[in-house]
Amino acid sequence: MIPVIGLLVGIAAGLFLDPSVPVALQPYLPIAVVAALDAVFGALRAYLDGIFDDKVFVISFVSNVVIAALIVYLGDQLGVGGQLSTGVIVVLGIRIFSNVAAIRRHIFHA
Repeated sequence: MIPVIGLLVGIAAGLFLDPSVPVALQPYLPIAVVAALDAVFGALRAYLDGIFDDKVFVISFVSNVVIAALIVYLGDQLGVGGQLSTGVIVVLGIRIFSNVAAIRRHIFHA
């Protein structure tokens, strides 16, 4: 129940406080969101498979976001930020769709 309350408080704070992202961090925000979604869907899949571990989830969540941001930063430094950003989005997108397909198969027994 506490995570649900935290989620609702976070959503309300985001809607009412109108936070702004510093310009220097704006290129990394979409990548961080997709990396976080990958970790969340992976955790949901693990939970449904009965192998969820909260420590693994936290490490996966943080490492996905940090590694994705580092790849985008490296791409920006090399002058190929757009291409590496696209690559990160494609890889994480494939993982998200794979996890969602496994979740769907588990829920609908298909």
